Amino acid sequence: MNAFWSYFWPVFGAGLLFGVIAGAFGFRPRARRSLALAVGVIVSLAAAILWHGPLGGADRFAAEVERNARRTAIYYEVPQVSAHLHHGPLTRQILLSGPADDFQRVELVRLMEDIPGVSDASWSSGGGTLPLIAEAAAVSVLGFLFGLLLAYLVELRRRYNAQWNW
Repeated sequence: MNAFWSYFWPVFGAGLLFGVIAGAFGFRPRARRSLALAVGVIVSLAAAILWHGPLGGADRFAAEVERNARRTAIYYEVPQVSAHLHHGPLTRQILLSGPADDFQRVELVRLMEDIPGVSDASWSSGGGTLPLIAEAAAVSVLGFLFGLLLAYLVELRRRYNAQWNW
């Protein structure tokens, strides 16, 4: 499993879990639906923020991507070029620095963009990409929506089966 999936799967799974739980409470008859769904979204976003920061998901992601970038530079015999993820806030953009000719500059950008988890590579700080924490929050909300869909389908089945009184 690569760094990209190992960062986003736990966030998606947390959103899915909290979506199912919020939907189980929110889709019942006489339930306070808006409160249950709002609490579920807030808890999903909190889980994404906790995963990004205190639980160290972002640090592991950055270390793995930078390790892969370093291996790529060594493999293509340009070890004097360094590659680091853009920080402040952390994004999936790799910033390259070091001595390289024109051909190496173009090819290294292309090669670094092929590393799993990297959205963009450049020789200068562009800063035009979305912060990683915002991507994690979006993935968490997406997981929450899938969880709501699952809870809704379970509730539909429960209501359908409740009509049969044998």
